[in-house]
Amino acid sequence: MKTQIFFITALILLLATNSCEKSDDIIPKEIDLDLKSKQLVEADNEFGIDIFKKILTEEDENFTISPLSISLALAMTYNGAEGETKTAMEEAMRLSGLTTDEINQSYQSLVAALLEVDPKVTLETAQSIWYRMGYNVLDSFKEVNETYYDAEVNELDFGRSDAKDIINGWIEDKTHDKIKNMISEVNNQYVMFLINAIYFNGEWSHKFDKKDTYKGSFFQEDGNIIEVDIMAKTDSVNYQSNELFSAIEMPYGQGNFNMVVLLPNGDKTCNDIAGELTPESWKQWMDAFNPVSELEIMFPKFKAEYKIKLNDILSYMGMGIAFGGGADFSGINGYGGIWIDYVQHNTFIDVSEKGTEAAAATVVAMLETAMPSSPQFHANRPFIYAITEKETGAILFVGRINEPTYK
Repeated sequence: MKTQIFFITALILLLATNSCEKSDDIIPKEIDLDLKSKQLVEADNEFGIDIFKKILTEEDENFTISPLSISLALAMTYNGAEGETKTAMEEAMRLSGLTTDEINQSYQSLVAALLEVDPKVTLETAQSIWYRMGYNVLDSFKEVNETYYDAEVNELDFGRSDAKDIINGWIEDKTHDKIKNMISEVNNQYVMFLINAIYFNGEWSHKFDKKDTYKGSFFQEDGNIIEVDIMAKTDSVNYQSNELFSAIEMPYGQGNFNMVVLLPNGDKTCNDIAGELTPESWKQWMDAFNPVSELEIMFPKFKAEYKIKLNDILSYMGMGIAFGGGADFSGINGYGGIWIDYVQHNTFIDVSEKGTEAAAATVVAMLETAMPSSPQFHANRPFIYAITEKETGAILFVGRINEPTYK
């Protein structure tokens, strides 16, 4: 009898434990950011949305960007800007209204919160600064980036034949070999490379089953129809639909990180969504989700790489002065005479039945003068997606898929 009672009690405890684990599985952890850090998130999201919209109007292929990666690399560089160059960078990065100290402290707080919020999701960020051997770099510039951005500061002989390989090796290591051969040239004309790397690996809270993946049609905006791998499952998720799009949130881990997918409705396109996309509308859309049970989800597997030089876009956004001889980065060396040669941004994303692996790196190179009745979500046409953190609203990655190939 005692044995029977023991097993019944154990069974009850096991069922209770499983029930708790299941319910807690997708409950996001609260993040309490201070007011300035919240203001920084809003600024970063506006910055990322503006870059995304600009690329969308010019790019026909798949693309992904990481606003957080771009912002962190530019924020380190910003610490060396002075005068009109500093003001232009603040305006371009949508950071006007925040002091330099508030910007640095807020990035430090935001990154710390993102890295710690979900133990079931891997999120890593890394910063490094590489400067030419013998080049004068102010201690104050090194210290602020070491303190607030945890940046590795390295002096390197740019004349070495393997200098490029050393820096690229750091990027490859920090992105788990997803971003390779990013820098094409290192020579003594350059004085500094400021780099951010981000790596994300999250398993869906409720995975797709590989046996349910099938070959299906994907209808591109130009009228072409291609065959792709479509994952399928029925799940309880947050969902919304309006005249412009239908959308879902697919959570990773415990639910802080999500893939948000905006699927144009009817004859609408991704550009139509972008035309209505502002920081205000994005927040309204993120607040409009409601839980739906038993939603049929059909979503393509895709793997994509993207690279872009951001000089023109950042100039368009207001920081053109930073890219020429009129730039003032005297906060780096004490006397100026250097400017940004290029801002290179590379990304990688792999979306499969298990979850999502994504990586991004941003290099700032400094040069010296010289619907059915039962709700259904079938992503069988171009769509916009974003990887976000729910509590802060931070956008980690955002992109558009026009051809979801998986090779």
